[in-house]
Amino acid sequence: QVQLVESGGGLAQAGGSLRLSCVGSGRTFSIYVMGWFRQAPGKAREFVARIRWSGGVTSYLDSVKGRFTISRDNAENTVYLQMTRLKPEDTAIYYCAATDFNSDFRLPSTYHYWGQGTQVTVSS
Repeated sequence: QVQLVESGGGLAQAGGSLRLSCVGSGRTFSIYVMGWFRQAPGKAREFVARIRWSGGVTSYLDSVKGRFTISRDNAENTVYLQMTRLKPEDTAIYYCAATDFNSDFRLPSTYHYWGQGTQVTVSS
């Protein structure tokens, strides 16, 4: 089992920045990919970014490319999501997720482990 705990959410103004952190514990040596998803009220959970734990290959949702950066610290079992130039439409609960498998990283069903979520609110 892997446990994930997010932190760093909060309130930001449009154009501002926030950094989310996700600390993993337990069987973290088995992780293949870690990702960030978000879910706005009344909407489906949406892929935001992912990083391969070994090698650091990254992918992003088109609407966050150039604004968000995912990174990892293997020694600290931590993944980060640096969010800049925030927009009101970025408002959502952000979830950290991890999977042991190499599958479609954009699908929530690929991920076996989830954090509790952290609220990000961007005001206009």
